[in-house]
Amino acid sequence: MKSAITVLKEQFKHFHLIRRISLYELRNNNNANYLGLAWEIISPVIQIAIYWLVFGYLISGGEGRKIPNPSGGYFDFFPWLVSGLIIWMFFQPAATQGAKSIYSRLRLLSKMNFPMSVIPNITIFSKFYPHLILVVLTIILMQITGYPISIYMLQLPYFMIATFAFTYAFVLLMTTLTTLIRDIQLLLQATLRMVLYLTPILWVSHKLPDPLVIVMKLNPLYYLVEGYRASLMGQNGWYFINSWEYTIYFWVVTAIIFMIGAALHIRFRRHFIDFL
Repeated sequence: MKSAITVLKEQFKHFHLIRRISLYELRNNNNANYLGLAWEIISPVIQIAIYWLVFGYLISGGEGRKIPNPSGGYFDFFPWLVSGLIIWMFFQPAATQGAKSIYSRLRLLSKMNFPMSVIPNITIFSKFYPHLILVVLTIILMQITGYPISIYMLQLPYFMIATFAFTYAFVLLMTTLTTLIRDIQLLLQATLRMVLYLTPILWVSHKLPDPLVIVMKLNPLYYLVEGYRASLMGQNGWYFINSWEYTIYFWVVTAIIFMIGAALHIRFRRHFIDFL
Protein backbone atom coordinates (compact mmCIF):
# COMPACT_ATOMS: atom_id res chain seq x y z
CA MET A 1 0.00 0.00 0.00
CA LYS A 2 2.86 2.38 0.82
CA SER A 3 4.35 1.88 -2.65
CA ALA A 4 0.97 2.56 -4.28
CA ILE A 5 0.58 5.82 -2.34
CA THR A 6 4.11 6.86 -3.32
CA VAL A 7 3.40 6.26 -7.01
CA LEU A 8 0.10 8.17 -6.82
CA LYS A 9 1.80 11.13 -5.15
CA GLU A 10 4.42 11.18 -7.91
CA GLN A 11 1.71 11.30 -10.58
CA PHE A 12 -0.05 14.26 -8.97
CA LYS A 13 3.19 16.10 -8.19
CA HIS A 14 4.50 15.81 -11.75
CA PHE A 15 1.17 16.07 -13.58
CA HIS A 16 2.23 19.25 -15.41
CA LEU A 17 5.39 17.46 -16.57
CA ILE A 18 3.41 14.44 -17.76
CA ARG A 19 1.04 16.66 -19.71
CA ARG A 20 3.78 18.71 -21.37
CA ILE A 21 6.04 15.81 -22.31
CA SER A 22 3.13 13.69 -23.58
CA LEU A 23 2.06 16.50 -25.91
CA TYR A 24 5.66 16.90 -27.10
CA GLU A 25 5.96 13.15 -27.65
CA LEU A 26 2.69 13.10 -29.59
CA ARG A 27 3.89 15.89 -31.89
CA ASN A 28 7.39 14.45 -32.22
CA ASN A 29 6.13 11.01 -33.26
CA ASN A 30 4.23 12.59 -36.18
CA ASN A 31 6.60 15.41 -37.01
CA ALA A 32 8.02 13.70 -40.11
CA ASN A 33 4.59 12.95 -41.61
CA TYR A 34 2.94 15.35 -44.06
CA LEU A 35 -0.42 14.95 -42.32
CA GLY A 36 1.18 15.19 -38.88
CA LEU A 37 -1.14 14.57 -35.94
CA ALA A 38 -3.99 13.70 -38.30
CA TRP A 39 -2.51 10.20 -38.53
CA GLU A 40 -3.47 9.64 -34.89
CA ILE A 41 -7.06 9.67 -36.11
CA ILE A 42 -6.64 8.39 -39.66
CA SER A 43 -4.93 5.17 -38.57
CA PRO A 44 -7.66 3.98 -36.14
CA VAL A 45 -10.37 5.05 -38.61
CA ILE A 46 -8.79 2.80 -41.26
CA GLN A 47 -8.65 -0.08 -38.77
CA ILE A 48 -12.30 0.44 -37.84
CA ALA A 49 -13.26 0.41 -41.53
CA ILE A 50 -11.43 -2.90 -42.03
CA TYR A 51 -13.13 -4.55 -39.05
CA TRP A 52 -16.51 -3.23 -40.23
CA LEU A 53 -15.96 -4.57 -43.74
CA VAL A 54 -14.80 -8.02 -42.58
CA PHE A 55 -17.10 -8.62 -39.62
CA GLY A 56 -20.02 -6.51 -40.76
CA TYR A 57 -20.37 -7.63 -44.37
CA LEU A 58 -17.98 -10.30 -45.61
CA ILE A 59 -18.64 -12.78 -42.81
CA SER A 60 -22.39 -12.26 -43.10
CA GLY A 61 -22.30 -12.90 -46.86
CA GLY A 62 -22.70 -9.28 -47.89
CA GLU A 63 -25.79 -8.65 -45.77
CA GLY A 64 -25.46 -5.92 -43.15
CA ARG A 65 -25.34 -7.39 -39.66
CA LYS A 66 -27.77 -6.50 -36.92
CA ILE A 67 -26.88 -6.88 -33.26
CA PRO A 68 -29.68 -8.10 -30.96
CA ASN A 69 -30.46 -5.71 -28.12
CA PRO A 70 -31.04 -7.58 -24.82
CA SER A 71 -33.82 -5.06 -24.10
CA GLY A 72 -35.50 -5.78 -27.43
CA GLY A 73 -34.93 -4.77 -31.04
CA TYR A 74 -31.60 -4.54 -32.84
CA PHE A 75 -28.54 -2.31 -33.04
CA ASP A 76 -26.86 -1.41 -36.32
CA PHE A 77 -23.51 -3.19 -36.46
CA PHE A 78 -21.34 -0.20 -37.41
CA PRO A 79 -22.10 2.14 -34.47
CA TRP A 80 -22.15 -0.89 -32.15
CA LEU A 81 -18.68 -1.87 -33.38
CA VAL A 82 -17.23 1.63 -33.14
CA SER A 83 -18.53 2.24 -29.60
CA GLY A 84 -16.55 -0.76 -28.36
CA LEU A 85 -13.56 -0.65 -30.68
CA ILE A 86 -12.47 2.87 -29.68
CA ILE A 87 -11.41 1.47 -26.29
CA TRP A 88 -9.15 -1.06 -27.99
CA MET A 89 -7.69 1.68 -30.20
CA PHE A 90 -6.52 3.36 -27.00
CA PHE A 91 -5.64 0.42 -24.78
CA GLN A 92 -3.66 -1.70 -27.22
CA PRO A 93 -1.05 0.91 -28.29
CA ALA A 94 -0.90 2.37 -24.77
CA ALA A 95 -0.19 -1.09 -23.34
CA THR A 96 2.37 -2.22 -25.92
CA GLN A 97 4.27 1.08 -26.07
CA GLY A 98 3.87 1.81 -22.38
CA ALA A 99 5.33 -1.59 -21.47
CA LYS A 100 8.65 -0.65 -23.08
CA SER A 101 8.54 3.02 -22.14
CA ILE A 102 11.10 2.74 -19.33
CA TYR A 103 13.72 0.40 -20.77
CA SER A 104 13.68 2.25 -24.11
CA ARG A 105 14.58 5.46 -22.27
CA LEU A 106 17.00 4.15 -19.64
CA ARG A 107 20.00 6.09 -20.95
CA LEU A 108 18.00 9.32 -20.95
CA LEU A 109 16.42 8.65 -17.54
CA SER A 110 19.82 8.09 -15.96
CA LYS A 111 20.58 11.78 -16.62
CA MET A 112 17.25 13.17 -15.37
CA ASN A 113 15.91 13.82 -11.92
CA PHE A 114 12.24 12.82 -11.85
CA PRO A 115 10.54 9.57 -10.81
CA MET A 116 10.41 6.78 -13.37
CA SER A 117 6.78 6.03 -12.48
CA VAL A 118 5.67 9.02 -14.58
CA ILE A 119 7.21 7.59 -17.77
CA PRO A 120 4.43 5.05 -18.45
CA ASN A 121 1.88 7.77 -17.79
CA ILE A 122 3.48 10.00 -20.40
CA THR A 123 2.99 7.29 -23.02
CA ILE A 124 -0.59 6.67 -21.90
CA PHE A 125 -1.44 10.37 -22.00
CA SER A 126 -0.01 10.66 -25.52
CA LYS A 127 -2.51 7.96 -26.58
CA PHE A 128 -5.36 9.37 -24.52
CA TYR A 129 -5.55 12.67 -26.45
CA PRO A 130 -6.45 10.92 -29.75
CA HIS A 131 -8.86 8.75 -27.77
CA LEU A 132 -10.72 11.85 -26.63
CA ILE A 133 -11.07 12.97 -30.25
CA LEU A 134 -12.32 9.52 -31.27
CA VAL A 135 -14.91 9.63 -28.48
CA VAL A 136 -16.18 12.99 -29.76
CA LEU A 137 -16.31 11.67 -33.34
CA THR A 138 -18.17 8.58 -32.10
CA ILE A 139 -20.75 10.75 -30.34
CA ILE A 140 -21.28 12.62 -33.61
CA LEU A 141 -21.55 9.29 -35.45
CA MET A 142 -24.24 8.18 -33.01
CA GLN A 143 -26.35 11.23 -33.84
CA ILE A 144 -26.05 10.52 -37.55
CA THR A 145 -26.88 6.81 -37.27
CA GLY A 146 -29.95 7.22 -35.08
CA TYR A 147 -28.59 6.98 -31.54
CA PRO A 148 -29.06 10.48 -30.12
CA ILE A 149 -27.51 11.75 -26.93
CA SER A 150 -29.33 10.35 -23.92
CA ILE A 151 -29.10 10.75 -20.17
CA TYR A 152 -27.00 7.58 -20.06
CA MET A 153 -24.11 9.49 -21.61
CA LEU A 154 -23.55 11.09 -18.20
CA GLN A 155 -21.76 7.89 -17.19
CA LEU A 156 -19.27 8.16 -20.07
CA PRO A 157 -16.70 10.30 -18.12
CA TYR A 158 -16.73 7.67 -15.38
CA PHE A 159 -15.92 4.89 -17.85
CA MET A 160 -13.21 7.00 -19.48
CA ILE A 161 -11.59 7.51 -16.07
CA ALA A 162 -11.96 3.79 -15.36
CA THR A 163 -10.30 2.97 -18.69
CA PHE A 164 -7.38 5.28 -17.93
CA ALA A 165 -6.99 3.91 -14.38
CA PHE A 166 -6.93 0.28 -15.50
CA THR A 167 -4.54 1.05 -18.36
CA TYR A 168 -2.07 2.79 -16.05
CA ALA A 169 -2.25 -0.01 -13.45
CA PHE A 170 -1.65 -2.62 -16.16
CA VAL A 171 1.14 -0.69 -17.88
CA LEU A 172 2.93 0.08 -14.60
CA LEU A 173 3.12 -3.65 -13.90
CA MET A 174 4.12 -4.55 -17.46
CA THR A 175 6.78 -1.88 -17.80
CA THR A 176 8.56 -3.12 -14.68
CA LEU A 177 8.41 -6.76 -15.78
CA THR A 178 9.50 -5.84 -19.31
CA THR A 179 12.51 -3.92 -18.01
CA LEU A 180 13.58 -6.93 -15.94
CA ILE A 181 12.70 -9.57 -18.56
CA ARG A 182 12.63 -8.32 -22.16
CA ASP A 183 10.72 -11.41 -23.37
CA ILE A 184 7.65 -10.09 -21.55
CA GLN A 185 7.26 -7.47 -24.29
CA LEU A 186 6.95 -10.14 -26.98
CA LEU A 187 4.61 -12.20 -24.81
CA LEU A 188 2.44 -9.14 -24.22
CA GLN A 189 2.16 -8.34 -27.93
CA ALA A 190 1.14 -11.93 -28.71
CA THR A 191 -1.35 -12.06 -25.83
CA LEU A 192 -3.04 -8.79 -26.78
CA ARG A 193 -3.76 -10.13 -30.26
CA MET A 194 -5.77 -12.86 -28.57
CA VAL A 195 -7.41 -10.54 -26.02
CA LEU A 196 -9.09 -8.57 -28.82
CA TYR A 197 -11.09 -11.67 -29.74
CA LEU A 198 -11.80 -12.58 -26.11
CA THR A 199 -13.40 -9.19 -25.49
CA PRO A 200 -16.99 -8.50 -26.72
CA ILE A 201 -15.87 -5.97 -29.31
CA LEU A 202 -16.52 -8.02 -32.44
CA TRP A 203 -19.07 -10.47 -31.06
CA VAL A 204 -22.22 -10.45 -28.90
CA SER A 205 -21.71 -11.68 -25.35
CA HIS A 206 -25.29 -12.48 -24.37
CA LYS A 207 -25.50 -15.23 -27.00
CA LEU A 208 -22.89 -17.28 -25.16
CA PRO A 209 -23.70 -19.85 -22.45
CA ASP A 210 -23.76 -18.33 -18.96
CA PRO A 211 -20.67 -20.21 -17.66
CA LEU A 212 -18.62 -18.96 -20.61
CA VAL A 213 -19.87 -15.39 -20.12
CA ILE A 214 -18.74 -15.54 -16.48
CA VAL A 215 -15.27 -16.62 -17.59
CA MET A 216 -15.14 -13.85 -20.21
CA LYS A 217 -16.10 -11.27 -17.59
CA LEU A 218 -12.87 -11.97 -15.72
CA ASN A 219 -11.32 -9.70 -18.35
CA PRO A 220 -11.69 -6.09 -17.05
CA LEU A 221 -11.89 -4.82 -20.65
CA TYR A 222 -15.26 -6.57 -20.89
CA TYR A 223 -16.62 -4.18 -18.26
CA LEU A 224 -15.21 -1.13 -20.03
CA VAL A 225 -16.53 -2.09 -23.48
CA GLU A 226 -20.02 -2.73 -22.14
CA GLY A 227 -19.84 0.53 -20.19
CA TYR A 228 -18.93 2.56 -23.27
CA ARG A 229 -21.79 0.99 -25.21
CA ALA A 230 -24.20 1.68 -22.37
CA SER A 231 -23.08 5.32 -22.41
CA LEU A 232 -23.09 5.88 -26.15
CA MET A 233 -26.01 3.68 -27.26
CA GLY A 234 -28.12 3.33 -24.14
CA GLN A 235 -27.40 -0.43 -24.09
CA ASN A 236 -27.90 -1.85 -20.57
CA GLY A 237 -28.87 1.57 -19.18
CA TRP A 238 -26.90 2.69 -16.12
CA TYR A 239 -24.38 -0.09 -16.49
CA PHE A 240 -22.14 0.71 -13.52
CA ILE A 241 -25.20 0.68 -11.25
CA ASN A 242 -27.17 -2.17 -12.82
CA SER A 243 -24.01 -4.31 -12.74
CA TRP A 244 -22.74 -3.06 -9.39
CA GLU A 245 -21.16 -6.43 -8.53
CA TYR A 246 -19.11 -6.22 -11.70
CA THR A 247 -18.20 -2.62 -10.92
CA ILE A 248 -16.81 -3.71 -7.55
CA TYR A 249 -14.94 -6.59 -9.20
CA PHE A 250 -13.41 -4.26 -11.81
CA TRP A 251 -12.08 -1.79 -9.25
CA VAL A 252 -10.78 -4.53 -6.96
CA VAL A 253 -8.86 -6.12 -9.85
CA THR A 254 -7.55 -2.71 -10.97
CA ALA A 255 -6.44 -1.88 -7.41
CA ILE A 256 -4.69 -5.24 -7.00
CA ILE A 257 -2.84 -4.89 -10.31
CA PHE A 258 -1.86 -1.33 -9.40
CA MET A 259 -0.56 -2.27 -5.94
CA ILE A 260 1.46 -5.18 -7.32
CA GLY A 261 2.83 -3.00 -10.11
CA ALA A 262 3.67 -0.17 -7.70
CA ALA A 263 5.38 -2.52 -5.25
CA LEU A 264 7.55 -4.07 -7.98
CA HIS A 265 8.30 -0.68 -9.51
CA ILE A 266 9.44 0.88 -6.22
CA ARG A 267 11.48 -2.20 -5.33
CA PHE A 268 13.38 -2.49 -8.61
CA ARG A 269 13.55 1.00 -10.12
CA ARG A 270 16.85 1.81 -8.44
CA HIS A 271 18.31 -1.12 -10.34
CA PHE A 272 16.74 -0.40 -13.73
CA ILE A 273 19.92 1.26 -14.95
CA ASP A 274 21.74 -2.06 -14.47
CA PHE A 275 19.65 -3.51 -17.30
CA LEU A 276 21.13 -1.23 -19.96
